[in-house]
Amino acid sequence: MNVIATAVSGAPIPRDLELPLPLGEFEVKVLLVVLFLAHIFFVNLMIGGSVFSVFLEILGLKWARFDSLSRKIAETITVNKSLAVVLGVGPLLCINLVYTLHFYSANSLTGYAWFSIVPLVTIAFLLTYLHKYTWDRWGGSRKRLHIIVGGAASFLFLSIPFVFLANINLMLFPEKWHEVRGLFSSLGVGNVFPRYFHFLTASIALTGLFLAGWFGRKGYPVEDKLPEFNRPELRRLFYRIAYYATIAQLVFGPLVLVTLPYSGISLELFLLVGAGLLIALMVLFLLSREIKASDVRIGKRYAFVCLLFGAVVLIMGTGRHVYRESSLAEHKKLVEDETMRFHSIETAARMRLAAGLDLGDAIGGPLTGEKVFKNCAACHAVDRVLAAPSLKEVYSVYKDNPAGIIEWAKKPGRKRPEFAPMPSFSQLGDEKLALVADYILEIGSGESANAGNVTDSVSTDTPDMTQ
Repeated sequence: MNVIATAVSGAPIPRDLELPLPLGEFEVKVLLVVLFLAHIFFVNLMIGGSVFSVFLEILGLKWARFDSLSRKIAETITVNKSLAVVLGVGPLLCINLVYTLHFYSANSLTGYAWFSIVPLVTIAFLLTYLHKYTWDRWGGSRKRLHIIVGGAASFLFLSIPFVFLANINLMLFPEKWHEVRGLFSSLGVGNVFPRYFHFLTASIALTGLFLAGWFGRKGYPVEDKLPEFNRPELRRLFYRIAYYATIAQLVFGPLVLVTLPYSGISLELFLLVGAGLLIALMVLFLLSREIKASDVRIGKRYAFVCLLFGAVVLIMGTGRHVYRESSLAEHKKLVEDETMRFHSIETAARMRLAAGLDLGDAIGGPLTGEKVFKNCAACHAVDRVLAAPSLKEVYSVYKDNPAGIIEWAKKPGRKRPEFAPMPSFSQLGDEKLALVADYILEIGSGESANAGNVTDSVSTDTPDMTQ
């Protein structure tokens, strides 16, 4: 990858990798949001189920009925884990397609922590299966060892998203990349911790809502599998968990918003967050009604609560994407400019070859403006346009101002859209640039006997890059 340092925050700006997308960019971004939400749904259930299972198993040391409930929850974790992994492929492919430079740059900066995700996930999965299938064998005196295994799996499940979230957060702030030296130094970029706690409370709320439906559905034989509980009691228990976790989300959500770097804040984001907040309040109201409902009526609003909760998730997922786009807008423009700059260098090199010019032509004998100008001749002719304005036009702009040519050559911009950005020639140094500036003004004035030679120095077969 071609990386050139710029003056913007001292950060390197890479050029783009111009590879074709299998779909339009808009379609890929829509897929990214939808597939990510499908993936994160099962990630939330996996993490929340793991936390619930361990916590209830600990309670089961004193109240045996919670051990039975913990075991039934543990049975759901491995299924949700498998779905989370399978559905994680889609968003990973999409983010690789549309945010290639930013995603892989963040990956490389978090280094070993990012590479550790796969082995950590593998270990967590093996511990989860060990915990699930040793429930009877590791009872009695080995029960605490069983809890430790489940706790270790839960700890890994909680740690892995933290690494992933730090990495995804880091890709939004390329101006900070030059300060990062691994995972721990990346934690000061953006607002990793508020986002992580918001993610955890979302996992608890969503798992609570899921389990209220899982154990409360008519087809689930509560009397056989969990005789110590009844269906309304289970619904009410997990409704309460979802209710209080949603309240916690309403605390961490605004905290996430106010700690977001200002660069990505927009009116659209505020409108989305406001809409999500209103629907979340409706969810809380309905959950409170469900908790207070009679045993006969409880569960009647479950489908509507899930629908509203899904709407909140979709809105927040869209808001994340809106913020990402706003945060990266300036850097993406810099990458676009750097890409154009790269193409201009490539074009100049091709034109030098087509004109039979080479940097070696400037070597040997006394240093003169004419020799240094061979670096410029592929794009600039005396009185005709190649890939840049003619020397006569340059003369009209910089007459009696060679210092202006020097400054422009060292740090060129882009004044006219019909020309590609000029590459910097600061590497030539002030002495050579001064020689070439005087030479350009001499030739551009039309008063030099060498003007015709400069015109002829570029082959008439050289393509006109402005066409």
